[in-house]
Amino acid sequence: MPEGTTKPAADAGELTDGFHLLIDALKLNGVKTIYGVPGIPITDFGRMAQAEGIRVLSFRHEQNAGYAAAIAGYLTKKPGICLTVSAPGFLNGLTALAHATTNCFPMILMSGSSEREIVDLQQGDYEEMDQLAVAKTMCKAAYRILHAQDIGIGLARAIRAAVSGRPGGVYLDLPAKLFGQVMNAEAGRKSLVKVIDPAPAQIPAPDAVKRALDVLKAAKRPLIILGKGAAYAQADDAIRAFVEKSGVPFLPMSMAKGLLPDTHPQCAGAARSTVLKDSDVVVMIGARLNWLLSHGKGKQWGDAPKKFVQIDIEPKEMDSNVEIAAPVVGDIGSCVQALLDAMGNAWPAPPVDWTGAVKAKRDENVTKMAPRLMNNNVPMDYHGALGVLRTIIKERPETILVNEGANTLDLARGVIDIYKPRKRLDVGTWGVMGIGMGQAIAAAVETGHPVLAVEGDSAFGFSGMEVETICRYGLPVCVVIFNNNGIYRGTDVNKAGADPATTVFVPGARYDKMMEAFGGTGVNATSPDDLRRAVNAALDSRKPTLVNAVIDPSAGSESGRIGNLNPQSALKKKQA
Repeated sequence: MPEGTTKPAADAGELTDGFHLLIDALKLNGVKTIYGVPGIPITDFGRMAQAEGIRVLSFRHEQNAGYAAAIAGYLTKKPGICLTVSAPGFLNGLTALAHATTNCFPMILMSGSSEREIVDLQQGDYEEMDQLAVAKTMCKAAYRILHAQDIGIGLARAIRAAVSGRPGGVYLDLPAKLFGQVMNAEAGRKSLVKVIDPAPAQIPAPDAVKRALDVLKAAKRPLIILGKGAAYAQADDAIRAFVEKSGVPFLPMSMAKGLLPDTHPQCAGAARSTVLKDSDVVVMIGARLNWLLSHGKGKQWGDAPKKFVQIDIEPKEMDSNVEIAAPVVGDIGSCVQALLDAMGNAWPAPPVDWTGAVKAKRDENVTKMAPRLMNNNVPMDYHGALGVLRTIIKERPETILVNEGANTLDLARGVIDIYKPRKRLDVGTWGVMGIGMGQAIAAAVETGHPVLAVEGDSAFGFSGMEVETICRYGLPVCVVIFNNNGIYRGTDVNKAGADPATTVFVPGARYDKMMEAFGGTGVNATSPDDLRRAVNAALDSRKPTLVNAVIDPSAGSESGRIGNLNPQSALKKKQA
């Protein structure tokens, strides 16, 4: 139905169609924003949704719209909606869908598709693809809606699947003919479903709570690890009360930073190696023993025997890598509150020699790092630049930090303190590059807070054209690109020919000119003082800004701090 036309009418009574039923179903379930890219067969749907009061943000690439929807789900606990065209557009959104599922972010990818009768006979329809079959391998659930009267129940199933239990990505297949199907308006209205309690509380068993507290009480060197699942739960007060009542040092994973301030006296972030290696009981709240924690074993964890207490909504997560002595299954808020209630009024403090040792190591490392963060070198190194941003975030704790790259990510994670929950967004469990601009856009849209996106120059390249999107919608986003002319560093040399080394970019690139081209503010910062002035001005103005932060090309190391994950050539080892 073309833009501006009214709902169809007929002698049999008022009619409606698939376009309006889907819009009404979304509105009934509180969907206020759609992220996507227009095109066949969903162009008119986007126009109509916009006309009906849903905010529809058009991106330059579906993958970035998907990353926006995924992080919107994380920030709101409601499924973020990504809308794409068929086949190629669907495939572009698929990486973000898999990313959402891996990271436990609720998201729904809605894609237009070719008609079933043509796809099934492989007759060569426009952008023909069995999208549902492909999507099923990448997400938590996948559904196809063939009839207008099923739109309400189809969307309800997608919403409930996305947010219930362990959240994740859901695919909703929308064949082109669905939108134009007509039915009686009253029957259509009755077919819509408002989802009630889509993510019901899952209360932990009392014996599981008692077992966990018995293990914790017997610990000599206890540690609490907070994962992004704890941040997603929005049980901030209960988590803080539990940590403080226990007196146990806590280690926040990167997106859990700020649940308690990184400057909190119990925070062991600056003593990470010590607490992982020397602890004897580890309580994990919304954290998984995946590669980010070396699977709970190996050199990082030391030789001291350990018992693990794990709080997670997914029972199958228990014992995934090591034995879990005290599994507590349920939603984070209910589990933490149950632990807190069962602790009583006189919980014993952990041994002073342990908490004192952690504090001493933390203070030692902070003191050691301080001079590196205060240097005014030109060209800048990572620490001098990050020291500036660290101070800015301290002064502006409401600012949301988006962060990706190799060295830019790994160093910023440890340097920049976060003071409030869900103020640090990054690459998550998959370590996927390219999330930056999508996350920055959604963070600004969903929260209204200013966003500081700190990007490696390589990571920015995956989504850089979305600076036009930032300018088009006038979002309060300041992008800082740490530009050292390459991936990891800009000094590698190809000794075998005239082509540049595979990790080297155009030297002296001026990314700031990109932002200027779209009407935003561009700044070339060559010193920490330049960087400080530019970022503060951007956050004050709330205008789209891109700062090209010139970093020493020789700064940086291979893959940041995870270079050990790169396989080494056996021949190279032998020659060494």
